[in-house]
Amino acid sequence: MRFWVAGATGYTGSAFVREARAAGHDVIAHVRPGSASEERARGAFEPLGAVVDTTAWMVDPLRDRLRAERVDAVLCLIGTTRKRGLAEGMKGTEMYDKVDYGLTAMLVSAAAASGTRPCFVYLSAMGVREDARSPYMRARWKAETAVRNSGLPFVIARPGFISGSDREERRPAERVGAVVADGLLAMAGVLGARQLRDTYRSMDATTLARALLSAATDPNARHQVLEADSLRMRAGATG
Repeated sequence: MRFWVAGATGYTGSAFVREARAAGHDVIAHVRPGSASEERARGAFEPLGAVVDTTAWMVDPLRDRLRAERVDAVLCLIGTTRKRGLAEGMKGTEMYDKVDYGLTAMLVSAAAASGTRPCFVYLSAMGVREDARSPYMRARWKAETAVRNSGLPFVIARPGFISGSDREERRPAERVGAVVADGLLAMAGVLGARQLRDTYRSMDATTLARALLSAATDPNARHQVLEADSLRMRAGATG
């Protein structure tokens, strides 16, 4: 298959590029134009045989690129952090609406307009719902709604904490939260609540990437929302 990956320089995106190339798929790794990560991305991805793409984040250029490449699936693995938002002068609802929802909606529109009907794989989050109190969760719900209403075949993934010792981006609060939660869930597993443990414990990027690759290449996964336990099963994770 041929994949176009938005958010390719992120923790999950980088892992997906590696896993997809190792499985023999064609990969176009998108990097935001002018990003400081472009040189590093080229050094990491091009030796694997992936193509680095710097198409502008605008509907028409994205549409034209997707049409020209005739990709089988578009993966939207983007997201923002509070720290990055503040650095760019955004905060609260504006930050999540502009990136987590806004860029996703833009990419959905471009994919739908490309005329090639790629499968749209969207990385969402556990607990997303319409009436969520968190601005982040509400933005993710709006993004999911845009994906569902696009007319494209889709897969929506809702993992829990995405964390691991191999994560280069410093997110200490998230890492501590994952470690604490995993410890409590491990105890719950010992006490018999194995389903609870397997549903909520954290997942590293390689495990998630394998699950996304499995879903993206499986016609039976189309139009599904995959929660954390289903993602873990698809990745073949045990323990």
